[in-house]
Amino acid sequence: MNSHTHLIVGPGALGRLLALSLMEHAPVLLAGRRKLPAEQRLTTPEGSRLSRRPEMALTATLPPVTPAFLHLTTKAYATTAAYTAVMDRLSVAPVLVLWQNGYQVQPELTACHPAAVLCASTTEGAWLESDAGVVHAGRGMTHIGDIGNRHRHQSDALAAQLNRAGLAAEASADIKTRLWYKLAVNAAINPLVARFRIRNGQLRDRPFRPMVERIIKEVAAIMAAENIAPPQEGWHALVWQVVAATAGNRASMLQDVLAGRPTEREAILGPLLAAARHHGIPADRLAELDDQLSRA
Repeated sequence: MNSHTHLIVGPGALGRLLALSLMEHAPVLLAGRRKLPAEQRLTTPEGSRLSRRPEMALTATLPPVTPAFLHLTTKAYATTAAYTAVMDRLSVAPVLVLWQNGYQVQPELTACHPAAVLCASTTEGAWLESDAGVVHAGRGMTHIGDIGNRHRHQSDALAAQLNRAGLAAEASADIKTRLWYKLAVNAAINPLVARFRIRNGQLRDRPFRPMVERIIKEVAAIMAAENIAPPQEGWHALVWQVVAATAGNRASMLQDVLAGRPTEREAILGPLLAAARHHGIPADRLAELDDQLSRA
């Protein structure tokens, strides 16, 4: 492995999409807790099926490697443990890239990692069809930056590599706001599709569309109280743009529910509900979904 390796920890849908896309342009090592088939299939949004053989390793027996970028694509609740396990096996601290939903692990790891920490907020849609296949269900945009806006060079470099790999990306001087935007979109989409076990595009139809509208209204009120300015197009337009772009996607929370795994309910709904309580803002729909998913 050379110094330009991307070490990607967490071979879920996003991790495999990154690995199979980046490996055509830079050395990649994909690490996880269990062995996967050597040949991996990537289905593009246009329907092409590409077979690739990324270099893979088990996290517990990670070989000597000095990556330039360490991407953590694990679920939010598993990120700290994954970070500790991998860093114990690295002799040099790479640029850390966090791809998690919510806004919990980002400030925590920024405070303790000895090198630059970049946060990625993406609307790329992907889901696993098997242990040997990932479907790139919808093209999106990835914004990259660090919370303190001190590492623009690294953000630019990573965005350039993602663009060369066919994943649209740009550096952001205000990634914190972008993360809150992603949190708002996730809150309006993920809990509902997980609750009713539908694809994103079905939210545009009744009876789901009015449910989405009510959630957007609650989220907008919370964001205003937190002094998070709305996007230029407005909250409603932002959410429906993402729904349209990922219409065929199985959201990550739905994938978790179908697989019987823990969901990122706390990472997505937790910060919003905490802010609502702090400001005394009603958030009945969000609280109802949180309760339903806690019992799923």
